[in-house]
Amino acid sequence: MNTACGTSRIVGCQFTLLPMSDDFVDIILSTLNTVNTSKVWKDTDDVSTCIRGKMVHVFDVTKAIFLHAAKTGKHVAMSGTFSIGCPGDSSGDVYMDETDDALNEELASSIHQQAGCKFALYPMGREDYMDTIYEQIDLSKSRGVTVSHSHYATRLDGDAHDIFQALQEAFENVQTTVSHVTMTFMISANSPSTK
Repeated sequence: MNTACGTSRIVGCQFTLLPMSDDFVDIILSTLNTVNTSKVWKDTDDVSTCIRGKMVHVFDVTKAIFLHAAKTGKHVAMSGTFSIGCPGDSSGDVYMDETDDALNEELASSIHQQAGCKFALYPMGREDYMDTIYEQIDLSKSRGVTVSHSHYATRLDGDAHDIFQALQEAFENVQTTVSHVTMTFMISANSPSTK
């Protein structure tokens, strides 16, 4: 088995969408049907959905799925992991030839949703990983979101567009200097706990 960090620039995101509602099946299925996923490889099973492709499209699809589910007004959460440079990650290269036009941005841009998110960044194989993480936390403070500390994570609060932009920029910045990076996140909207 190959255990060296990969050189492929395929980005993947494995996530679970969690609508807290009796009609959760309808919310999940209608959301997955509404969002254009034609520029990513996608597989959904009974536990999660995995999407893979160029960074711009993986973040575009992930954000759009969360926003379309949250616009129902129901309490919705999404938990997932972004990854790049994973050992052995080479299939699905066909999606790397896509243009950089984000297919969901126009429709998603009309959805304004306040959200809370916790994320943790993991630059693999770096002894100075904490410096790398702190640098991205500091940069997040200028990205239109409120940044606060949490156990084992950093919390971001604000508009979901700004949150996903902060996540993407942090991930993108680190992957330019570290071959294998993962980033976990949990984002929530319409929670009764915030009322």
